[in-house]
Amino acid sequence: MKIYKQILRTITDKGAAYLVLIDPDKINGDKLSLFVNICAESGVDGFLIGGSLMLGTNLRDDIKLIKSKTNIPVIIFPGSVTQLFPDADALLFISLISGRNAEQIIGHHVTAAPIIKKMGIEPISTGYMLVESGKSTTAEYMSSSKPIPRDKPEIAAATALAAEYLGMKFVYLEAGSGAELSVPNDMIKKVSEIVSIPVIAGGGIKTPDDARKKVEHGAGVIVTGNYFENENNWNKLKDFAEAVHFKN
Repeated sequence: MKIYKQILRTITDKGAAYLVLIDPDKINGDKLSLFVNICAESGVDGFLIGGSLMLGTNLRDDIKLIKSKTNIPVIIFPGSVTQLFPDADALLFISLISGRNAEQIIGHHVTAAPIIKKMGIEPISTGYMLVESGKSTTAEYMSSSKPIPRDKPEIAAATALAAEYLGMKFVYLEAGSGAELSVPNDMIKKVSEIVSIPVIAGGGIKTPDDARKKVEHGAGVIVTGNYFENENNWNKLKDFAEAVHFKN
């Protein structure tokens, strides 16, 4: 419960938490080392690491590298059961509750649970919801599930409430990696008003202003990823952190 409670404290102290998602296929080696240092200096609260596909990279080595550079929590964002390593501080135990693919809701979790217990990784149960983002995303394709329509915030709200009643600790509204459009603010507001657990918003967030508006509409955690795969954007990390941490 250490990392989960740390995130909750960050939300209380700073207004919201800011996590950066790292896809090791896109940021690795010397680039990863430099990126992690800049994130630490910029006020990032934690790293999510993982992806739908892992090609030509060693996730465990990348986790070790990040942990050797900073004390910021490293949380696995697993795309499959093969992405579980005891070196991480925690993992999001995500159930794709927006879809109807049983394997993504509970099937893979049954396989993963004994491995997670044996490794001693802290699991953070998370209701994961894909939201229509203007184009088909990798997560949508790989999970064989339809996203929630952008103009149906009531569906997202009801789904999130079900996640809370099932005992999940977070609900994650995800537009998807490289999304054209981020999760609508009115959907975040609708969801945050009906649940008492923190709402995570990610995908398609390209400006600090967009990040701040999502916090103002109820997001407790903001995640950015694809935007910072471009090194030219790294100088904006501090701006994002400051926008999210409105209590600072």
